[in-house]
Amino acid sequence: MLLDLQQIIVKPGQEMLLKDVNWQQLENILAEMGDKRAARISYSNGWLEIMVPLPEHEKDKEIVGDLVKVLLETLNIDFEPFGSTTLKNELMRQAVEPDTCFYIQNEAAVIGKNRLDLTVDPPPDLAIEIDITSRTRFDNYEILGVPELWRYTKEGLEIYLLQQGKYIKSLSSPNFPDIPIVELINEYVQQCLTIGRSQAMRNFKNWMKNNL
Repeated sequence: MLLDLQQIIVKPGQEMLLKDVNWQQLENILAEMGDKRAARISYSNGWLEIMVPLPEHEKDKEIVGDLVKVLLETLNIDFEPFGSTTLKNELMRQAVEPDTCFYIQNEAAVIGKNRLDLTVDPPPDLAIEIDITSRTRFDNYEILGVPELWRYTKEGLEIYLLQQGKYIKSLSSPNFPDIPIVELINEYVQQCLTIGRSQAMRNFKNWMKNNL
């Protein structure tokens, strides 16, 4: 007897692994799950992982994404935010959903698009993963060719740059040269969690006005 996807329950903070899932089955599962959902997926060569993050994960995701948007807007850099849009490439048999992602150098290539197909679209210039309750799948992003990946953990922000097909840890971001990104993100995420988002964002904007 085949199970209906609606019969499967994954609780927040947990994950489920399915094997021997072909591409059409993946597309069917994504369609059935829909866009308005808490679950995230990661797919590689027939293995499908479905994860449901905890609430604290979602809060950190929103904060880090908002900080990046404010930074890009302050610097007058054109960008297209794509949130947790599914990044997939059928030819590579890979799919992953970041916590949030941004097109910066390649923003013009995706203006007006609601869905991405990395067999024809470029990968996002920056993907962000919050590893408070789950772990980042580096392999997916390496194979899909995402040039910069941020991983935010309880210890703070880590930056990884794609070099010769593998991620190398970096202290700086080529998308934000000459800006102490790691220190800034760590500082203002903590401010959001202690004095509240609104005041922290005002402080962040003041820092940029005085230092950039």
